[in-house]
Amino acid sequence: MEEDIKTKIKNYKTVPFDGLFPNQNQTRNCWKNYLDFHCREKAMTAKGGDISVCEWYWRVHKSLCPISWISTWDDHGAEDTLPGEDLNWLHPPLL
Repeated sequence: MEEDIKTKIKNYKTVPFDGLFPNQNQTRNCWKNYLDFHCREKAMTAKGGDISVCEWYWRVHKSLCPISWISTWDDHGAEDTLPGEDLNWLHPPLL
């Protein structure tokens, strides 16, 4: 399975269709993938796992989100004031 994920990441061109976000406005998709990346990265780091499996979410949010949003969210994350980061129970990490 891990090889399958790495193959998908290697062949990544653009964000695939996500049925949860069928509309043109992809703001929520951007936010969800940003949080998913950070929650999964935090979980994998805590367990001593390989964080390369989180790379998919990193690529998707980098494709969808404006750089200014990511910068602002990263600043809030550094200050522990990022809303939603503690909501990893909504999207539990796939371990």
